[in-house]
Amino acid sequence: MTEQGRVLVVDDDETVRDVVRRYLEVAGFDVDVAGDGTEGLRLFFATGPDLVVLDVMMPGLNGLEVCRRLRQVSQVPVVMLTALGEEENRIAGLQLGADDYVTKPFSPKELALRVASVLRRARMPRPEPSATELADGDLRLQMTARQASIGGVELPLTSREFDLLAFFLAHPGVAFSRADLLEKVWGWDFGDQSTVTVHVRRLREKIEKDPAKPVRVATVWGVGYRYDPVRP
Repeated sequence: MTEQGRVLVVDDDETVRDVVRRYLEVAGFDVDVAGDGTEGLRLFFATGPDLVVLDVMMPGLNGLEVCRRLRQVSQVPVVMLTALGEEENRIAGLQLGADDYVTKPFSPKELALRVASVLRRARMPRPEPSATELADGDLRLQMTARQASIGGVELPLTSREFDLLAFFLAHPGVAFSRADLLEKVWGWDFGDQSTVTVHVRRLREKIEKDPAKPVRVATVWGVGYRYDPVRP
């Protein structure tokens, strides 16, 4: 296996598979490919990849179902491929625990860079939290256990949603651009900033009484987002 690692590409489009494979191999990855979800799951358990590139729209076992099954047994990084305009699928993929998505048509070179970036972030040792708990009113984050609750009810946050909320709670009242959040929470110095937008939207749905009128995660027009504590 190369130093970069092994990537499994699951896509029913042979042209996409071949192009992505070539670019990833040039970038130094070992690559396995599958043409459908069933074959993708078989190869996943047979090869143990470091990251999975997964097309959402496939006949039979689609990418969302494959992602759901992967998350039952593994936290391997997943990058979803979605078609332009498939916002619901992007949201569903992120909710299932996908780490990132790339919209078709895409630049294979950018995808290879994104894969490398996601893997680099996944391999970074997670720093010990400076506080064991972060809190704001009835919102509580247990940092070492990585559990979140509001009003005593546990919140079903994905790993990235937890990281984003923890960052907001650690920096109340400070406005951050999407690029700032992409760098500080995702650890990327480039990428699709709409990834941040989708995660903020999902986070609001879980922590705000009325997501359409958020009081905790505020939009700062022309800048990005700011966390406003409900208590001083």
